[in-house]
Amino acid sequence: MARATLSDAIQDYLREIYKLSGTAERVSTTALARGMGVSAASASAMVKKLAVLGLVEHAPYRGVTLTGDGERVALEVTRHHRLLELYLAQTLGIAVDEVHAEADRLEHVLSDELEARIDEALGFPTHDPHGDPIPDANLEWPDGS
Repeated sequence: MARATLSDAIQDYLREIYKLSGTAERVSTTALARGMGVSAASASAMVKKLAVLGLVEHAPYRGVTLTGDGERVALEVTRHHRLLELYLAQTLGIAVDEVHAEADRLEHVLSDELEARIDEALGFPTHDPHGDPIPDANLEWPDGS
């Protein structure tokens, strides 16, 4: 499923599930709701939608995991976000503590072509301005991450 056809909210949920899955094999809807700043009912409704789209596997009372497609979208959004944070800080001189919110808005509309140009202009970076790793163009994490 193409990232561009998915709503910003769906992309944000997938990125949050990916982030939370680093600390637990299955992500609870309670943890997801807390991470997204929404009610448990809202998170549950979105999880059901994500499951119908084939982006997550959900077992009631056991949590949620990303499918291969869901993980790919989450990594693409993470890559866009972190490249944008670095570009905004390094190239445009925006304070590091201010780039996150701006990157959150822009990550969903960044084309693959512009992503590649930003990546090249920044010298194919491996980490964002906060020190977090940036997946490469093949959505692989840098060595040691």
